[in-house]
Amino acid sequence: MNDPVVQQWAAGQHDGGAPVAATASGTAPAVLGTGMPASMDRMLGDIRDHLIRLADALPTLSDQIAHARMVLALEVQDLKVSPWVLILIFLGFGVAADLAFRVLMHKAGFLRWLLTLPVDTASGRLQAAAIRMCFGFTVIVCFSLATVGAFLAFDWPPLLREIVTGNLAALVFIRISLIIGRFALAPGAVRFRLVPMTTAAAWFWFVRFGLITGLAAFGWVTIELLTTLGLSEPAQELLFYQLGLILLLVAIEALWRHPPARVAAVTQDEGAEAGGRHPRLVRALLTLYLCSLWLLWVLQAEQLFWLAVVAVGLPLAIRGVSASVDHVLRPPEGEDAEEAFRSVAKVCLDRGIRTLLIVGAAMLLANAWHINLNSVALGDTISTRLMRGALKAVVILLVAEFLWQFLRAFIDARLSGAALGLGRQPDSPEALADKARRDARLRTLLPILRNILFVVIFVISALMVLSSMGIEIAPLIAGAGVVGVAVGFGAQTLVKDVISGVFFLLDDAFRVGEYIQSGSYKGTVESFSLRSVKLRHHRGPLYTVPFGELGAVQNMSRDWVIEKMMFGVTYDTDLEKARKIIKQVGLELAADPEFAAHILEPLKMQGVEQFGDYAIQIRVKMTTKPGEQFTIRRKALAMIKNAFSANDIRFAFPTVQVASNVASAADGDTMVAVAKTSLDINALHAGEAGSAA
Repeated sequence: MNDPVVQQWAAGQHDGGAPVAATASGTAPAVLGTGMPASMDRMLGDIRDHLIRLADALPTLSDQIAHARMVLALEVQDLKVSPWVLILIFLGFGVAADLAFRVLMHKAGFLRWLLTLPVDTASGRLQAAAIRMCFGFTVIVCFSLATVGAFLAFDWPPLLREIVTGNLAALVFIRISLIIGRFALAPGAVRFRLVPMTTAAAWFWFVRFGLITGLAAFGWVTIELLTTLGLSEPAQELLFYQLGLILLLVAIEALWRHPPARVAAVTQDEGAEAGGRHPRLVRALLTLYLCSLWLLWVLQAEQLFWLAVVAVGLPLAIRGVSASVDHVLRPPEGEDAEEAFRSVAKVCLDRGIRTLLIVGAAMLLANAWHINLNSVALGDTISTRLMRGALKAVVILLVAEFLWQFLRAFIDARLSGAALGLGRQPDSPEALADKARRDARLRTLLPILRNILFVVIFVISALMVLSSMGIEIAPLIAGAGVVGVAVGFGAQTLVKDVISGVFFLLDDAFRVGEYIQSGSYKGTVESFSLRSVKLRHHRGPLYTVPFGELGAVQNMSRDWVIEKMMFGVTYDTDLEKARKIIKQVGLELAADPEFAAHILEPLKMQGVEQFGDYAIQIRVKMTTKPGEQFTIRRKALAMIKNAFSANDIRFAFPTVQVASNVASAADGDTMVAVAKTSLDINALHAGEAGSAA
């Protein structure tokens, strides 16, 4: 009640009027506006009043602390048991529970198994980190239940409960901080370390982190207890500022004395190189920054304080998280394994944590600047509404970007796995063929799914951002519907192509890598879009065919293909002998390691197809995998030719027989020459036909 501001307010209440906004001089200020100068003037006035209150409370601080200690001593005398004894007893319960849990885990072999976890790969390091985190969480639960939980199970006097509960909660908080520090820094086990730094630096920061959290926890509990015992609010603030000054000194000491934290695995960017060239300058700037933060806190410039924290702390946190994620997900030396897994894990960890940090910073700034993101008040200014919309838009875009990056990384990983045939390989040929079909279908559908997801995420996020900025999106959606109907009528061919493509894919008519033919278009399917398919002809040209023009599709790459061949032998050929020879050729082809995996049914003779003018036409067939029949066919024809030649079986070709009554020797010689020439011409034609075949 000795505060002049309180006395002025009480006088105004006694007069029956509205509260009087008093200043340090006791005069009421003039009515101010709502612009930026008025806001600055009010902020400076609040800071001046706050400093005056602290200056008035400073001479009485020691007396108030002595009074609170006297009250505490009198209250403790009335208690049957000392609170400090209870704190030690329940702390012993917590330590005993911690040790008992560790002994139990050691006897069960868990600790030995935990220490031998493989951390050579990125997945192994992530698995070890998850197990260590679960183990640390279990230790904290056991310690908390044995300390705070056991104490609260009994009925205690209010003051005793507050003293003991506060100190036990501080001990639990310190235990949590040590568990977190050991989880991230692992000062005693470099193989489990998540943050890339040397062992000396890990021990240094682990100790400083525990010291800072311990001072903060016990200091906070002590000041709150003194407030309960009668300490005034200005005196409480002075003690908090003194505690903050102690923490500031510890932080500055750690900043100037910490050992080098760089290791070879850390990628040194320009900022790290600059810090390495000018360490004293960087430390001096950081010291000035920490002192400025403490000064802003003392002046109660809450908005500027949190803005400064976010402006410097957020980039440093993002940079540290990125370096830690790269360190954890580093590939084994000399190898580049688990590339697909590491790409997905990097997006989940790096971009996920970065998104959480930025969203948390946005929420923190919104709370510091008194911006309610969930409601709009009538008295909000334009700047407040713009700030609210900007913060919402940042959150929406960050979440949308993280979702898209995760889905894209996941789809790309599945595509690369399907293209390289990664994963567990089946044992049987049927299962292997089935896996190949599934991989081909994934390579066909996933790129289209990725494009669709991008469009969906982009449109939804854009509409949400516009809505957060205060723009009515209902007319936009209605207008888009009208425009869509108009475009649909005006672009029927485009709509037909898109819809036809959807049904082609749903019917699984073709996949990437398959050879298809539709009308005059044929080739290997290379890629898709929402409207067309790209076909690579076997001679090189690339066709881009709209789905609406495909019509009936002939897929030449599914399951199996029957290759039929027909050739002629002379009329004096032993057909049974020819059948056995062809069968033997088929068996040899099926036993050849080069062709065995591609032959489903061996080569065999079907029989006589027809009797020709100069040959018996016989037909043979075999069943192979799609695309392999051409190579096997060439090999089979060559083997049949050699086998027939070895067994005196001749292929038939056209012949000319010339018969006449020879009148003289000269005419006879002439006719013989003519016949020989005709036979040579026929033989030449037959040879050219065989080469073409």
